Amino acid sequence: MPNLVVLRRELVRYGRLLGERRLIVAAEGNLSVRIGGHAFLVTPSGVPKDRLRVQDLVEVDTRGRTARGRPTSEWPMHRVIYGLRPDVRAVCHAHPAWATAMAVAGRELDGGLLTETAAQLPRVPLAVRAEPGTEQVAASITGLIADHDAVLLGDHGVLTVGPDLASAFALMETVERLAQVTLLSEFAATGGSVDPDVLARLMGGGA
Repeated sequence: MPNLVVLRRELVRYGRLLGERRLIVAAEGNLSVRIGGHAFLVTPSGVPKDRLRVQDLVEVDTRGRTARGRPTSEWPMHRVIYGLRPDVRAVCHAHPAWATAMAVAGRELDGGLLTETAAQLPRVPLAVRAEPGTEQVAASITGLIADHDAVLLGDHGVLTVGPDLASAFALMETVERLAQVTLLSEFAATGGSVDPDVLARLMGGGA
């Protein structure tokens, strides 16, 4: 049985890191960990993750039952993941800007772009758009999460999983960096430079 005190502190810590690294704003995102059997520890609904306290966290079972508090509205998505992936012990959902932009544009990510991600993250697939906080979000990832540790949610951020919260969080940062490099490399490849006439005027001191 995992140490609940340690897990609670980890959830609070990574909730704060999500805010500090600008992977979320306001009350976006959610985290969860498996605490044994059919029980899980999740972030509460409506509370900014960078302001979490250990007493805010909610224990929930696979039926969504709790003794106290209201779990994140995205709990059905977490529940589906844990049901399909017994190897997963932590789930992280956030809205990092670059990766979310890819999701909004309807594009998945190719991990082969970077040597650092080619083996670990060969592909980050895109789930179909679903209304946040509904069972449709859970349904949208069912065919993807079995074979992928990271998924772009249609118009709705990123989902990552791992054997622990540290791994799931690190993968979230990796997905965001991959998205950033993807978009910047495409901009660079288009020759998106300053117009030569404008550059000549600037160099000549012209207005």
